[in-house]
Amino acid sequence: MSATPSPLAAAQLILPAPAKLNLMLHILGRRADGYHELQTLFQFLDYGDELGFSPRADGEIRLHGGLPGVPDEANLIVRAARALQTDANCTQGADIWLDKRLPMGGGIGGGSSDAATTLLGLTRLWKLEHDENRLATLGLRLGADVPVFIRGRAAFAEGVGEKLLPVQLDEPWFLVVAPQVSVSTAEIFQDPELTRDTPAITVRTVLERGGRNDCQLVVEKRYPEVRNALILLNKFVSARLTGTGGCVFGSFPNRGEADKVAAQLPAYLPSFVAKGSNVSMLQRKLKSLS
Repeated sequence: MSATPSPLAAAQLILPAPAKLNLMLHILGRRADGYHELQTLFQFLDYGDELGFSPRADGEIRLHGGLPGVPDEANLIVRAARALQTDANCTQGADIWLDKRLPMGGGIGGGSSDAATTLLGLTRLWKLEHDENRLATLGLRLGADVPVFIRGRAAFAEGVGEKLLPVQLDEPWFLVVAPQVSVSTAEIFQDPELTRDTPAITVRTVLERGGRNDCQLVVEKRYPEVRNALILLNKFVSARLTGTGGCVFGSFPNRGEADKVAAQLPAYLPSFVAKGSNVSMLQRKLKSLS
């Protein structure tokens, strides 16, 4: 039997859109505009979606392999492409192919990462002169997590997540478990039981002592599937929620240990094993192309 061709086979440029983990997430307060002040620690995973790009001369943005139930107009990939067109006053278009691997509503950055890869990919494809700072500013309008994917370096983040301080972290192997739920970030941040008064701490304290995820108790209460996944994974390793969930994770010193635990998980609970990385595989790919 012949192998199934990649959905990205027709693309001129193929780039990864890596997952991320929030190793801790503290909510400090709510701002007047409704957004929350937070502190979090991001690290990337060598695992994610993949996007392909080819130029179009007619100015159209066409997405192939979009998400079920998500109109193209609402998809962050299309929104990012059109935002870049407008910002650059660019008349070129693009065909964009998406090979989706990351779960929606998983707290591992799927949509934001796709948007960042689109901005960086089309900047290259269209031969624009937008630098990282300009793309990060543009990306922030699409979502608070987009700038961290644009910059592609492990970081301590403050503000709404846009104030980034690069950090060097250990790069363990992670087992990420994805309960079959899509968690609404807006729903979690609006929950009256969410703790919003955690005192600010320094990056040094985070690196020395770690931190917790202030969203975890709220997510566990609303989504029993997440609570059950945490209980199960905690039997093997210290398990935590990433972002607003619903993915949960544990860290291991090597791939073999992570694979061993993954093999003991029930079949109904999807999971993957991936290496933590302080430089995203998107940035590494772009550097190899330059």
